[in-house]
Amino acid sequence: MLYKLLSVPRYYVNFIRQPKVIKTTTCSLARYISSDNYSEPEYDVVVVGGGIVGMATARELARRHPNVKLSVVEKENRLAFHQSGHNSGVIHAGIYYTPGSLKAKLCVEGLHLSYKYLEEEGIPYKKCGKLIVAVDEDEVDRLMNLYDRAIHNGVPDVELIEGKDIKKYEPYCHGVKAIWSPHTGIVDWGLVTEHYGKNFRDLGGNVYLDFKVTDFQMIGKVDREGKCTEEYPVRVVSDGKGLRCKYVLTCGGLQSDQLAKLSGCSEDPRIVPFRGEYLLLKKDKTHLVRGNIYPVPDPRFPFLGVHFTPRMNGDIWLGPNALFALKREGYRWFDMDMKELWEAITYRGFQKLALKYVIFGLKEVTRSAFPWLQVATLQKYIPEIKAADITRGPAGVRAQAMNVDGSLEDDFVFHRETNSTLGSRILHCRNAPSPGATSSLAIAKMIADKCKTEFELE
Repeated sequence: MLYKLLSVPRYYVNFIRQPKVIKTTTCSLARYISSDNYSEPEYDVVVVGGGIVGMATARELARRHPNVKLSVVEKENRLAFHQSGHNSGVIHAGIYYTPGSLKAKLCVEGLHLSYKYLEEEGIPYKKCGKLIVAVDEDEVDRLMNLYDRAIHNGVPDVELIEGKDIKKYEPYCHGVKAIWSPHTGIVDWGLVTEHYGKNFRDLGGNVYLDFKVTDFQMIGKVDREGKCTEEYPVRVVSDGKGLRCKYVLTCGGLQSDQLAKLSGCSEDPRIVPFRGEYLLLKKDKTHLVRGNIYPVPDPRFPFLGVHFTPRMNGDIWLGPNALFALKREGYRWFDMDMKELWEAITYRGFQKLALKYVIFGLKEVTRSAFPWLQVATLQKYIPEIKAADITRGPAGVRAQAMNVDGSLEDDFVFHRETNSTLGSRILHCRNAPSPGATSSLAIAKMIADKCKTEFELE
């Protein structure tokens, strides 16, 4: 547990002219084992994690450094198995994020890079747009603040529209004022991740599936200066197998804190899983929604709230809610891991968050148990929707990075040990916050820049 660990010094590195981006810690000493009897594949860099951020970064590294030997290891039997394949599929435009923030910059950049990439690869997408709707006068001031953010963030072609004009975009939607974002779109981000993987392989990279990392080890002897004499001194270990490499980059999503712990880092920020459940609009009612319809965020609550999302297959998703998941990869109510559950509920940060939002949490649980209770919220936007028009849909799990004070980490977090020979060779991407999929190509450029500096890549 975090409160049982020794405190470690922290400092922030100003990166891309943005504060609070890179966090570096000093942690435990390296573990050395003999190099005897280890004849395994050797790489310059191993990327741990076959989600969209890991694959985008591996692809970017391969493009920039054709002479660097690269591989990706993924614990599941296919890429994009978890968050990257269980999301709303929205291509975001960058409206919600604080002006000048790295999230805003990367989202707007990622929007343009994504559409360019989708066209080049021939990946199907729909630029269906998004309405952010104020349903009453109480929400108008907050909507205007969002519009100001959108303008400052450089969101392309965003418009402020009056209530009477909402039906030009969404004929069945009601509201008093709205923001129209014509370049918001939808795509299958799991399919995009598969294309990143194909690009990576075509550039000479190797992908190892069913490779769950269980340890990081140092191979060989140490010279008088404390440096390992092996050319490929880091061993990335899985059950009964391993890879040798010079450096490691982890992009572990739901397992990011556990991977950092393997190399001796603190678990802070801790990953606490939140399941987001969607409802489905029945097929004979999908004509009620053309594009994305989003709410004006309520600052009293930690998550955005229910919205309407069209899918590439013609489905309309309604949601998601936000429920504490009883397992990191728990997509259903009864998916439970007692060890993970105990670690989460005994974490001081989670306890503080739970006490702060206890009423909100209980309401979310109730609405999950009785989906028809969400109809009243949906009807604020589209009154024609009835309880009989909705059914239960899919769910995803969000890797929410949380600090020990109960605050939700909303920034990019990278950890790298500085007083350990092993740790100095491993860069952990601890948090790549939403909209990580939209921003994936821009995030990949940022991380590749960092890897070139930290790993001295040619």
